[in-house]
Amino acid sequence: MTTPNRPLRTGTARVEQIPVTWAKPEQVAGRRGLVIWLPPGLSGMEVVRPVLERLAAAGFVAVSFDSWERGSRATEAPETLLPRARANWPLAAWPVLGHGALEGLRVMDWAAKAFDLSPPFSLGGLSLGGDIAVAAAGLDPRVGCVAAVVATPDWTRAGSRIDGAPVAAGEPDAYARFFHDRIDPLTNLRSYAHRPAMTFECGADDDRVPPDGALRFQRALADVYGEMHERVRVNLHPGVGHAVVPAMIDNCVAWIEEHG
Repeated sequence: MTTPNRPLRTGTARVEQIPVTWAKPEQVAGRRGLVIWLPPGLSGMEVVRPVLERLAAAGFVAVSFDSWERGSRATEAPETLLPRARANWPLAAWPVLGHGALEGLRVMDWAAKAFDLSPPFSLGGLSLGGDIAVAAAGLDPRVGCVAAVVATPDWTRAGSRIDGAPVAAGEPDAYARFFHDRIDPLTNLRSYAHRPAMTFECGADDDRVPPDGALRFQRALADVYGEMHERVRVNLHPGVGHAVVPAMIDNCVAWIEEHG
């Protein structure tokens, strides 16, 4: 991770019930705008502080937040959540994904006003945070760019394994299905008719978040994107499992600089 070479400002805020952290250059120059970058799993927003500072050094206003049941708002420890998710992924995860995507819109509204920014905006994140970023992009045409690392647009996570054990298909209740049916990217392809530029940086050997989900999404969006199909990119990193390697972050920053 590079060290910022220009003066940065950082801060925190609370948007209703949502804790927010941010980093930005002293002045936002040119066409640089907003990037919301989300942490993995149940981690809190401070985990992605190095990425926020790198994006700020590149001239962006970089924001992260603790979405529902994650970070400082988590009410369940990983050692209890993971067995529950392994037994019934939809029931455990779909509400977390749905709430996170909706809260992304709330934070976007706040950041646009607080920092006097205009769209298009960018979203990105790691693992579950990347899943949320992709989903939120389908909810708001102001999103012009997405960068997702070891993440998937497939909320079923077909073929996923946790600690080597297969994740059961599970059965959602009505509450979980509500979010899936309206927000799951693969189920709502027309939500991407505004054609945001999206890159998926996937571990080729990732068995927790199989890259097949991103590849199927890319193919499924061909009709939606038409001649702009190259705006959806899937990079497979050979020999990488469910891990973040520097090249993934480098690619994301370059993608956001080009399309954000």
